Amino acid sequence: MDFSRISLRPLKLSDANDYLILASDDRVTRYLRWNTITSKEEALTYIEKVAIPHPWRRAICLDDRCIGYVSAKPESGDNKCRAHLSYAVGADYWGQGIVTTAVKMAITLVFNEFPGLVRLEALVEVENSASQRVLEKVGFLKEGM
Repeated sequence: MDFSRISLRPLKLSDANDYLILASDDRVTRYLRWNTITSKEEALTYIEKVAIPHPWRRAICLDDRCIGYVSAKPESGDNKCRAHLSYAVGADYWGQGIVTTAVKMAITLVFNEFPGLVRLEALVEVENSASQRVLEKVGFLKEGM
């Protein structure tokens, strides 16, 4: 894999067809906190109403084609120094180091864009060992179950 082909950018409405590929795959959405998206219209609505207004969500792109996303959501109030990280990538791209590379890129960007941030957290289902490995590779520590 040529990792220079991987980039992060804001999601666009023109990503709807590509986003639908990953968001309609139950293997991908299994561990996510939103339901599988089943139509281009749903994908467009999701991008417009959820992804674009999100505090920090970026498309994971391979040659500028959306194949996944990574997001960070800062907390508020007394916890404004913390943010939650989440990500997903299409099943065709699993096991290639793409998510690890994208998450490393995202960590740097998130800490630069949110200067008050001191902690980035990620919640991972116990059964999702691949996602746990991604986080360990980029320096996250397991704190409990």
